[in-house]
Amino acid sequence: MDNHSYNFPSDCTPLTNSKSARKPAGATVVNMGSCGKNPPRDYLLWSLCNTFYVNFCCLGFMALIYSIKARDQKTLGNLQLAQECSDKAKWYNILAAGWNLLIPLLAIFLLVLLLVHLSSLRGSFDFLGEDGFQNFMNLFSW
Repeated sequence: MDNHSYNFPSDCTPLTNSKSARKPAGATVVNMGSCGKNPPRDYLLWSLCNTFYVNFCCLGFMALIYSIKARDQKTLGNLQLAQECSDKAKWYNILAAGWNLLIPLLAIFLLVLLLVHLSSLRGSFDFLGEDGFQNFMNLFSW
């Protein structure tokens, strides 16, 4: 079938060798969905940090699981489920970060409280004086 006997639709241009038959290309518009709403965040980096640091009761690991689920659902285009997983990942990250900060602060507080209590005792328990380390080590010698 030659080009002369074939009828082309109005929106198609046949490939020809002549430059006069070519039409200039117009602008291409790609619709990416709704512009008004931002896609949900996945908190993946925060989840990784919480997973590798302390990770009390596996809260950081749970946050990492929901972060990956949120990223997968966002990639698939299911923004509602991605938002739900993102919210869960955020709350698990908040809980994990709270525990990650609370445990070292609690340990420091108990150590300071122990040193203050032991330094207030009379006798050879002066841990903050000149022979403080030696007096502390004397507690463990029998």
